Amino acid sequence: MTSVLYDVPGPRAKRRNVLFSVVFFVLLALLLWWVWQTMDEKGQLEWSLWKPFTTSEAWTTYLLPGLADTLKAAALSMVIALPLGAVLGIARMSDHRWVRIPAGAVVEFFRAIPVLLLMLFANEFYVRSTGIPSDERPLYAVVTGLVLYNASVLAEIVRAGILSLPKGQSEAAMAIGLRKGQTMSSILLPQAVTAMLPAIVSQLVVIVKDTALGGVMLGFTELLNTRSTLAANYANVIPSFIVVAVIFIVLNFILTSFASWLERRLRRSKRSTGAVLGADKVDDVNAAEVGGTYGTGAGGSI
Repeated sequence: MTSVLYDVPGPRAKRRNVLFSVVFFVLLALLLWWVWQTMDEKGQLEWSLWKPFTTSEAWTTYLLPGLADTLKAAALSMVIALPLGAVLGIARMSDHRWVRIPAGAVVEFFRAIPVLLLMLFANEFYVRSTGIPSDERPLYAVVTGLVLYNASVLAEIVRAGILSLPKGQSEAAMAIGLRKGQTMSSILLPQAVTAMLPAIVSQLVVIVKDTALGGVMLGFTELLNTRSTLAANYANVIPSFIVVAVIFIVLNFILTSFASWLERRLRRSKRSTGAVLGADKVDDVNAAEVGGTYGTGAGGSI
């Protein structure tokens, strides 16, 4: 028995898959046990190291303020990078060379530079060329680096999403007299959003994680930076790393879950836009067809 996409596994393949699954979970359990045992031997599971996380001081003084700065930098970067990436991606597809070539140069330039280098350069630029206060400068530098890099990546995602649509969509729009701008905004972009959404969400997750680079190199008081202060005060380096890692996992899980819900909603809304007719409406339609409204009868014409 076969499917459109793959061959249905037979008895031997099913037994082999079950065997591989069992071996994988056994190895995973052994790895987790080894990690647990090693941490126990090194004294990393002692209650004194984990107790600070059960008190409000560790959260209100260190973790929650750091989390707030992380979300602030990530949100600002997303709000700026998403529309900027969309504009650059569309500009790369322009028929005008004076628009297409500069947009392509900007995208390729900033996409090729590491985001950390962009943050460091932005920080030095703000130090020497602007009057931004020193306590706000790391936030500006982090957001600038994240926007420049991720807008360039998002531009390529937008361009690839639009180009993935069948050419018949554009040709049909041209046939009914739509201009290219109208075709892009009314036909191509709405359809491409659903296809682009998984890649866009992956890039947004990268933005959230890359805020930690500013904390390590620029002293930006984000979650990872405040963790180091907490670990220095409570001498719990490994537990603090684990707690911060769990916070990042929860943040990104919420983001991807929201994106999955949004994608399902968009797909459902595009399945059908027809209205459901009641019994009286159906009778009217049938009577019109018989009477010739849709045919040659009753004075109608084909």
